[in-house]
Amino acid sequence: MNDEQDGQRSDRDTDLENEIRRARRFTPEEAMARMAGPGAMKGASPVSRVQQAETEIGTCLRADLADPDGTLRMLIQRDLKGSDLLLRNLDRPQVALARYCERILASDELLRELVRQADVEWARRMDERPHFDRQDSAPHPDDPFTVESVRAALLSVLQHLPQ
Repeated sequence: MNDEQDGQRSDRDTDLENEIRRARRFTPEEAMARMAGPGAMKGASPVSRVQQAETEIGTCLRADLADPDGTLRMLIQRDLKGSDLLLRNLDRPQVALARYCERILASDELLRELVRQADVEWARRMDERPHFDRQDSAPHPDDPFTVESVRAALLSVLQHLPQ
């Protein structure tokens, strides 16, 4: 009697499953999942390690970078996205961010270029004229990104990162 009930339930389940499948649209994602077999993604993240590392860098910058409108954060993330520095440190994205900050701070030329890019991007976002730093003159009072302010912001990020 028990085997007969299992057989009937099995047939009903099979009929129901077939009816559901006939009504569903078949997608490329489902085809890939079927090819991979059951449990293929079990325990794995559908987000790549590179994307996870980039996200962690963004999280660190949001927490530790003084950047009200996000311009500087966006530039740093853009520079690090897919970079060799990040790819060599996928398991330690904070180390990649620390090395990036150290490299920028070690070079006056790289620091000035980052400030220039920040001024351009800020001006584009605000639909205003950029206020570029000029050597041997005081920064414009409305300039949100000066060499000194960006240096201080990067040093602040470094203080919060593991060395």
